[in-house]
Amino acid sequence: MRWRPPTPGSSPYITPAGAAALHAELDQLWRRERPQVTAQVQAAAKNGDRSENGDYIYGKRRLREIDRRIRYLRHRLEALIVVAEPPADCGRVRFGAWVSLRDAVDAAVIYRLVGADEIDPQRGWISIDSPLARALLGRANGDQVTVEGPGGTADYRVVGLTYGEENPTA
Repeated sequence: MRWRPPTPGSSPYITPAGAAALHAELDQLWRRERPQVTAQVQAAAKNGDRSENGDYIYGKRRLREIDRRIRYLRHRLEALIVVAEPPADCGRVRFGAWVSLRDAVDAAVIYRLVGADEIDPQRGWISIDSPLARALLGRANGDQVTVEGPGGTADYRVVGLTYGEENPTA
C-alpha cells in the first residue's frame, strides 16, 4: 500500500443557515428515519433465517449508514464555528461574502464563500477552502486575482462585494 499524506481538514466555519440545515438533518435521521429502519429490521428478524433475509440484511446495512452519518454530524457540529455577523471591515472579502467577479472576457459570475458543509455549485456557493476563495480572501473591489487551478490559470477582477444570506442579484 502506498503512503499518502493526510488530507488537510476543512475550515470549521459555517453560516447560521448551514448549521440549521445540519441540525435538521441530524434530527431527521435520529428521530424519524432511524426508528423506522429499526422497526423494519426487528420485523424482518422475526421472519426466521437471517442469512437469506434481504429485508434484514439491507435494513442492517441502512442502519449502519444512518449511525455513521449521525456520528459524523454530531462530531462535526461540535467542531463548527457559526459565523453569524459580517466582518468589521465589509470592504474586504471574508467568510460569508457574496463576491461579483469579471473574468478576462468580461463575463460576470457571483460566488458566496461558505463552509465545506454548505457547498452548492448551482447556487454559486463555494468552499472557503477552494483555490478561488483562498485567492479572494482579503481582496477589495477593483482588485485583480489570479487563480491557479487544475485547468490552468484564470484571471478575475472583483467588481462587487456584499454580505448577507440572500444573493444580491436575486
